[in-house]
Amino acid sequence: MPHDSYISATDWLFGMLALLAIVFYGGAVFHSNRQSRLRKWPRKRIVLWIAGVLASASAVVGPLAELSHAYFTWHMLGHLLLGMIGPLLLALAAPMTLLLRTLPVRQARMVSSLLRSRLAGFYTHPVTASILNIGGLWLLYTTGLFAAMHHHLWLHVLIHMHVFVAGYLFTISLLYTDPVSRRYSYRFRTVVFIAALAGHGILSKFLYAYPPAGVPIEEARTGAMLMYYGGDAVDLVLIILLFRSWYHSAKRQQTHIPSTSDGHVYMNKTTQNAPAG
Repeated sequence: MPHDSYISATDWLFGMLALLAIVFYGGAVFHSNRQSRLRKWPRKRIVLWIAGVLASASAVVGPLAELSHAYFTWHMLGHLLLGMIGPLLLALAAPMTLLLRTLPVRQARMVSSLLRSRLAGFYTHPVTASILNIGGLWLLYTTGLFAAMHHHLWLHVLIHMHVFVAGYLFTISLLYTDPVSRRYSYRFRTVVFIAALAGHGILSKFLYAYPPAGVPIEEARTGAMLMYYGGDAVDLVLIILLFRSWYHSAKRQQTHIPSTSDGHVYMNKTTQNAPAG
C-alpha cells in the first residue's frame, strides 16, 4: 500500500474511533446528569476522558502518526501516548462506572456480571495484564514484527490496538477506578508493578544497545532513552496514585469506615443511586 494511502486509512479509522469515544462518553454523562437521584458526574473525569482520547489518537492520527512511520524516536513518543499516558487518563475517567450509572437496572446487572466473570478476571489480573503489556513490547521490538508492521496495514492496526488495550488493562489492573472481578492486595499489585517496571526498563536498555532491524543506531538510542525516562515519568504517577489509594484504604480500615467508592457500589448494588465519586 502506498505511504499516503497507508496514513489516510489509519487516520480515518482511528480518527472515527476517537470521535465516537468522545461522543458516547458525552452522551452517557448527559443521560446520567439528567437523573435527579444521582450526583452530577465530575467534570474532572470528563476532562480526563477527552485528554485520554486525544493523547491516544494523536499517536495514530495526524502528523505524529506520519512521523512515527518514518522515525523511531517519534514512534517511541507515540508508544508513550498510546500505551501509557492515554490509557492512564482514560482509566481515571472511570468509563465503566459511568456506563453502569447510565444503563437501566437490568442491563447494569448484566454488565456487572460480565465484569465479575472469569474471563474479565483473567485479563484484568495484574500478572496477565503485565505479560500482555510488557511481553507484547518485547515481542514487537525484538522480532521482525516492528519492521513488518510498516509494510502491512492490517498488522499496523492490530499492533497499535494491542498496545492501547494492553496498556489500559495494565493500568486498571493496578488502579481500581472501575469495578473489577477481584481486588488483589496492594502488596501483590506493588510486587507485580515492580516486576513490570523492571521489564520495561530492561527493554529500553536492550534497544539502546541492539536497535530493531532497519533503525539507525543513534535514532534507536534517542528513542530508547525516551522510552526509559518517559516511561519512568508515567510510572511515577501510577506509583503515586497506587500508594495514595493504599494509604486511604489503610486509614479507612483503622477508623472502620466502609468503602463507598464507585467500584464497590456498583459491584454490590443493582440500583443506580450511587454517588458520582
